[in-house]
Amino acid sequence: MTALRARPADHPAPPRLTDRALLRELAYVGGRWTAAAGAGTFAVTDPATGDTLAHVAALGAAETGAAIAAAQAAFAPWRGRLPQERAAILRRWGDLMLAAREDLALLMTLEQGKPLAESRGEIDYAASFLDWFAGEAQRMNAESVTSHLPGAEMLVRREALGPVALVTPWNFPAAMITRKAAAALAAGCSCVVHPSSETPLSALALAELAERAGVPAGVFNVVTGDAAIIVGTLSADPRIRGLSFTGSTGIGQMIAAQCAPTMKRLVMELGGHAPLIVFDDADLDRAVDIAMDAKFATSGQDCLAANRIFVQRAIYPAFLDRFAARIKALRTGPGTDPATQVGPLMHARAVAKVAAQVTDALAKGARLVTGGTAHPAGPLFYAPTLLADIPEDADILAEETFGPVAAVLPFDTEAEAIARANATDYGLVAYVLTESGARQQRMARALDFGMVAINRVKITGGPVPFGGWKHSGLGREGSRHGLEAFTELKYLCIDTAA
Repeated sequence: MTALRARPADHPAPPRLTDRALLRELAYVGGRWTAAAGAGTFAVTDPATGDTLAHVAALGAAETGAAIAAAQAAFAPWRGRLPQERAAILRRWGDLMLAAREDLALLMTLEQGKPLAESRGEIDYAASFLDWFAGEAQRMNAESVTSHLPGAEMLVRREALGPVALVTPWNFPAAMITRKAAAALAAGCSCVVHPSSETPLSALALAELAERAGVPAGVFNVVTGDAAIIVGTLSADPRIRGLSFTGSTGIGQMIAAQCAPTMKRLVMELGGHAPLIVFDDADLDRAVDIAMDAKFATSGQDCLAANRIFVQRAIYPAFLDRFAARIKALRTGPGTDPATQVGPLMHARAVAKVAAQVTDALAKGARLVTGGTAHPAGPLFYAPTLLADIPEDADILAEETFGPVAAVLPFDTEAEAIARANATDYGLVAYVLTESGARQQRMARALDFGMVAINRVKITGGPVPFGGWKHSGLGREGSRHGLEAFTELKYLCIDTAA
């Protein structure tokens, strides 16, 4: 494989990219491609090979302040545009993404590691938010309130919140940007995006396409560099009226504390620790299919991943046998190989955490069915693993697992399954597999999660209010509720007595 390598600004991109301008190494501030003071950079590497892909501008507090100023200056003109004008720009941006699908997918796979097929799917998914919120921009209507006062007419309308900050993770480097930015821009907000330093190339490619689509200068800014400096600056600045973050619960809590003095609107999509509950009336082959998808997509590096798989005791041995056979057959390797199903983990810390969870579970009595070791494909690869009979005090049942390790344990009764599934501080998504309609309804009500999937894996998309309960977050992304997060309510009372 020929990797994208660091290059001077005037050096052509490698021939594997059809559109060479999509590989950007400078940040995007106020409509200009911007270097860091002192020309500081950081390396972006391919987790599958360790090759350097690019050296990206490492902006600091001063440049972040400039991005905030650009967003502040651009806010009023953008808010003042007709909603159908904002919608048209969002749709053009989405169309350009789909036209550049192969290049965007390649960039994503090289910097993030996921298989190309998954990267292509993410580009489609990311573009769908631009289309969805283009429509929502034109449906943000005022509502009339039946007056309780004589001689008064009352209206309530939503108005754009102001410049907002969007802080996005490395596991979905395109979709997490568009899910946030499409809603913010549709509402009339300008934004400053800070992508993960592991995967900035996808964000910068989106900025290039946004510019081509006609997003005005200052409306969409991408600030790359050290998260502590950049997010700290965004959190402290009163000109930023809202902040949307996707990442770990611990970092989310820290950002919330930083934002408290300026009373920012917060939207936080945080950790998940999803249970997958398989009842003995479920179709066994379908259950295994769903468990595979729910556990091993994005190499298990997904807040929606099924971390705790509970299987009713009557079918527990048969489920384990079929699940183990499927896991053993998974192809692990670089995401650019069309045969790859599981790619590398993002960094050495992720590998160390997965290995520590496996070691802890085995030491406490879990049974290793398959895997449980590093994978020979490279230092950031871990073999797809199945652990059975997990003891209740194992770390893997208490902590989110961001890797290709499936933890399976038996249960006996519906009440037991509910209690064990809810025994977590997290509440993002739960999966239930049963053919009983009555049980489906009972489980949907009893599970303390913001989203419940019944007999399926894929549940997300533009119309969906994505988000969780408890330590899994605040607010919702997607749907009309995702648009509301970037607006303020204004009540208008007009005297009509004169």
